[in-house]
Amino acid sequence: MSVKIIITEPNKILRQISKPVNNVGKDEQSLMDDMLETMYAADGIGLAAIQIGIPKRIIVMDISWTKGEKKPMYFVNPVIKNKDNDKSIYEEGCLSVPNQFAEIERPKNCEVEYLNYKGEKKLLKAEGLLATCIQHEMDHLEGILFIDYLSKLKKSMIIKKLLKNRPDRIVV
Repeated sequence: MSVKIIITEPNKILRQISKPVNNVGKDEQSLMDDMLETMYAADGIGLAAIQIGIPKRIIVMDISWTKGEKKPMYFVNPVIKNKDNDKSIYEEGCLSVPNQFAEIERPKNCEVEYLNYKGEKKLLKAEGLLATCIQHEMDHLEGILFIDYLSKLKKSMIIKKLLKNRPDRIVV
């Protein structure tokens, strides 16, 4: 297992639509292990493969680990089957949009069908923070970031801050 570099906005890779996974084998499991280690190292609760430059429909999450217990979740080819009409608002952040946060409204509950770490088909009924996190990470698979839900002005202000704080920026 190894920690990978997380791609940050603005980067056109983050806007790619991820491709379905044909089979959950050793390569995909190794990728999920690396993603989980990367997510933990960055103090995140979710990560999509595209965030480390791999356009596969894979996400990992662990909304419990910040409370001291690790309960990793693996989602391969996730599909939302049902979304609640009731909405909830959470302040979201993203490892690909570092140190920026905004309140985002999403369906309060959802059902997601996916393949787990072993390639077994599963259905999960998620609510609250878990539902929000699943939807946030699944947006990455479609090339969508949480800042895309903001007004044009708020989004451009965040992108300007990100560009200003880039460590690879050279000022002569």
